Amino acid sequence: MRQRSVGASGLSVSRLGLGTLTWGRDVSLDTAGDLLTTFVDAGGTLVDTAAAYGSGAVESMLGSMLDRVVPRDELVIATKAGFGVREGERVVDTSRRALLRDLDGSLRRLGTDHIDLWQVHAWGQAPLEETLAALDQAVSSGRVGYVGVSNYVGWQTAQAATWQRAVPGRARVVSTQVEYSLLARRAEIEVLPAVRAFEMGFFPWSPLGRGVLTGKYRTGTPRDSRGASDHFAWFVEPYLEQRSRAVVEAVARAADGLDLTPLQVALLWVRDAPTVTAPLLGARTVSQLQACLSVEELELPEEIARALDDVSGGPLSARDA
Repeated sequence: MRQRSVGASGLSVSRLGLGTLTWGRDVSLDTAGDLLTTFVDAGGTLVDTAAAYGSGAVESMLGSMLDRVVPRDELVIATKAGFGVREGERVVDTSRRALLRDLDGSLRRLGTDHIDLWQVHAWGQAPLEETLAALDQAVSSGRVGYVGVSNYVGWQTAQAATWQRAVPGRARVVSTQVEYSLLARRAEIEVLPAVRAFEMGFFPWSPLGRGVLTGKYRTGTPRDSRGASDHFAWFVEPYLEQRSRAVVEAVARAADGLDLTPLQVALLWVRDAPTVTAPLLGARTVSQLQACLSVEELELPEEIARALDDVSGGPLSARDA
């Protein structure tokens, strides 16, 4: 798999990343191992996780495979801190104390002495300078190589990046990740302009529109899909409305004309969109992952990409930049 630089930093990653949100609850340890080996065998390097996933259980799963299933030094491990669930409530705590506590826990669960890319999981109530000082401390201590943010809107992304550039020696914010797909293009309004302005890497999550762009929901909700599960139905439902159906049908028509699958067309559109570094794949089975990995030698014709731009929200101005 081809590699891409993460913005203007010295970090390089595979141009597709492996997401781990569903590990534990929906993906067993054995299946997770198969996913990881399939991904690495295809040349994938970027694995994205978080301290909040399964309240740390997902990091423990990944840690149990390092050097046993795949060599640690073949992976770029990205994890996140500052978000969790306490007494059934979602809590964002981006204070220095909470972030560094999460980092210690991540290192312990992963069984490694460093995190390649450490990200603030969400914007919090702590003063931004305190949050970012924790990132500086993590890098200066050698426990973290690079730092990024996640789920920040445009002004938050720009503020964090500007603060870190203001004084020599601070750890630059090298990346961000937010949702981005043919069904979720809001990032183009403010987030992606900030990413380009500060030469950051960009990791879209849910590049397949929470699975809807694969076409699996065109005639109903499959029983084995996320949309049919008690814990993920709410996640999929917003993309089953009329506007989304029109986009899905356009993707399906493009796929028929190119002799590709809707999944391939939707993923190619994201992978090669301007500013994108690596979409994060949330595959729950090896067959799903292999379908995603099949795009490596494929490219979407320019005229098809532009037509999908038009039907999903309008021209993508960055294509002409």
